[in-house]
Amino acid sequence: MDSISDLLTRIRNGAKSKKREVNIPSCRLGIEVVKILREEGYVKNYKVIEDSKQGILNVTLKYTDDNKSVISGIKRVSKPGCRIYCTKDSVPKVLDGLGLVIVSTSRGVLTGRSCEELGAGGEVLCSIW
Repeated sequence: MDSISDLLTRIRNGAKSKKREVNIPSCRLGIEVVKILREEGYVKNYKVIEDSKQGILNVTLKYTDDNKSVISGIKRVSKPGCRIYCTKDSVPKVLDGLGLVIVSTSRGVLTGRSCEELGAGGEVLCSIW
C-alpha cells in the first residue's frame, strides 16, 4: 500500500465532504508532507497521536469564510509503479506557479520553490492547488 497516496486521498475526500478533521495512519514521509502543507497554508494544523501501532496523524483542514475548501485539487505524481524525478532545472510548475509541488530530495522533503533556491532535484511526490 502506498502511504502517500492514502494520505492525499484521505485529505482530498475529507475536503470534498467538508470534514473538519481527517485521521491518517502516520508515517515519517506523511508527516513531512503535512508539515509543508501547513507551512504553505493548505491545512490549518496537524498532530501526531501515539497509539500501540504506528500512530495516527490528525489533520485539521482549512476552509475559507464561505465554507469552501482551500484545497481545490491534490494529485499524486510519482507512483510506486512509475517514479517521476526532476532535476534542479526541471522542477515542475503547478498552474504557472499558483499551485505547489512537493519533492523528496536528499536534503529532505521540499517545495518546488525551495528546490530551485537550493539547487536540488528529486522525486516529485505530489502537486496541490
